[in-house]
Amino acid sequence: MKILHFIFLFLVGTTITSAQQHVVATYSIVGWDSITGDLGIAVQSKFLGVGAVVPYAKAGVGAIATQAWANTNYGLEGLQLMGQGLIPQIIIDALVKADSNANMRQVGMVDAQGNSFAYTGSGCQQYAGHITGRGYSVQGNILAGEGVVKAMARTFEFSTGSLAERLLSALEAGEYAGGDKRGRQSAALLVVREKGGYSGFNDRFVDIRVDDNPMPLIELRRLYKLWEQTFLLDVQMRSIDMFNEKRNYIASRQITQEIVSSVNALLKEKPDDPDVLNSLAWTLATNNIDNVRALDLAKRAVRLAPDKLNIMDTLAECHFRLGHYDEAIAIESQLVAKDPANDGYWKQLQKFKDAKVKEGK
Repeated sequence: MKILHFIFLFLVGTTITSAQQHVVATYSIVGWDSITGDLGIAVQSKFLGVGAVVPYAKAGVGAIATQAWANTNYGLEGLQLMGQGLIPQIIIDALVKADSNANMRQVGMVDAQGNSFAYTGSGCQQYAGHITGRGYSVQGNILAGEGVVKAMARTFEFSTGSLAERLLSALEAGEYAGGDKRGRQSAALLVVREKGGYSGFNDRFVDIRVDDNPMPLIELRRLYKLWEQTFLLDVQMRSIDMFNEKRNYIASRQITQEIVSSVNALLKEKPDDPDVLNSLAWTLATNNIDNVRALDLAKRAVRLAPDKLNIMDTLAECHFRLGHYDEAIAIESQLVAKDPANDGYWKQLQKFKDAKVKEGK
């Protein structure tokens, strides 16, 4: 029995030590965009796969970061309680009161009305602390100092642009101020918006992670640019329609400005990439943002890649959007001749012909 008792004590001691070794020592920010209603979290840590532990968010409900000796139930239960209409302070007070190890926890919350609250347990390793404000909460533990959370809060308050950009900028400011004093390993960015995910099937507007990298914020920024190029233009277009239907015209205008800014940044970065030019031309034309510029981009794309039929199809669409029906019909007729099995080209050609007849041209 003494041997069994010794083994039990050894295992219990090992478990505690292991848990302490896996404290999610980190710094994070949860934020809310008062115009679009976007909610999100950005986080970095000297911890493997911090994105699998810290961030929780649900569109129209709230965003939560749970860290230190993280209790992930704070994320799950917190969102459920926010969905019932409770404010972050009441939720955190209840979660902490029910948790026997609350002194080892750290959590920050913001809801869909911009209410925020945070808690840093007395047992969190120093420096540990938080700052809250309207629409955000910044929190961190095992940091280089208080300047980390101050820099993040100040940056978020005075930055402009999309919520994702503001969260990234705040995280980078925390890194510049010293960050996690043990170093860096992983980072994550999660932003949710109603129907903001792939094809509108979920709310994951931005969902990227860097699980193990010596410079996670640099990699996170690179991944965000790729995400923006690959997914966000289409999502933003759907969002414009959604906000217009809700008569949130301020959000609609803001998103349009973000699209134009993204287009300009992409063109500056990749001025001679035909696929980028083609994607931008199609987006600008099919959403009637700037049809003249779309035509110019499509022409440049065709000059760079004259054998790509999909790029020629974009050029035809751009002519069509400007009422150049003869040019559109001529280009699409070439595509039909080159790829007669493509139903999309036949449908485009018929659309152009019908428009010409309707306009009496």
